[in-house]
Amino acid sequence: MQIILSPAKKMRVDTDSLPVLDLPPFLERTGRLLDALRAYSPRELQALWKCNDAIAAQNIERLAHMSLTRNLTPAILSYEGIQYQYMAPGVLDRESLAYLQNHVRILSGFYGMVRPFDGVTPYRLEMGAKLSVDGARDLYAFWGDAMAQALARESDLVLNLASREYSKAVEPHLPPHVSFVTCVFGEEKEGKVIEKGTKCKMARGRMVRFLAEHQVETLDGVKAFSELGYSYAEEYSQDKIIVFIQKEC
Repeated sequence: MQIILSPAKKMRVDTDSLPVLDLPPFLERTGRLLDALRAYSPRELQALWKCNDAIAAQNIERLAHMSLTRNLTPAILSYEGIQYQYMAPGVLDRESLAYLQNHVRILSGFYGMVRPFDGVTPYRLEMGAKLSVDGARDLYAFWGDAMAQALARESDLVLNLASREYSKAVEPHLPPHVSFVTCVFGEEKEGKVIEKGTKCKMARGRMVRFLAEHQVETLDGVKAFSELGYSYAEEYSQDKIIVFIQKEC
């Protein structure tokens, strides 16, 4: 089982807490994206990133001095979003961290796909960004089936804990023998499952932590998740969708 996650916009540098074990597998392609970004003007970059002046200035500075091979942070520590806060990898034990390295793959518009202990540097480039490189109309076309084929070589089961923006860079390209199963976290309202963005991110992070701490290898193990008030809801689940409902406190 391989677990796919979205990255986070907010990133940090931490070269001391945990070691970098390798470089990202698609680094040559990342270099081409870096060259393309550096050819943009500051105004074009801000439009591409859809951000305010302060964030644009920070990331323009990053581009100017960016190295893809030096002063790197393990990906699992570099991303700082809500999902990663609820995963809390910095306090996981050695066995749990090994599980993350073996089973978790983080999707990225800039790196394609990284393992938790691949070294990354802070960047800003969402998968949905309208960046045309090497004749590809956007990043989905640029990455093509690369991530899906890499996942298929590792497992015949992909557990989707990523947002739609990122999961659609993988799902359409998976070969038929690979099962793609999505976890949904929501609340029950008038017979329907209602998803809320922030709560979904919290649940995804806690789910990853649960899977790592319990060394889960099967979908039955995934369904045992019962943290943050969630429990498996068989009545809403389908063959390729596992639904968890959060009960009111």
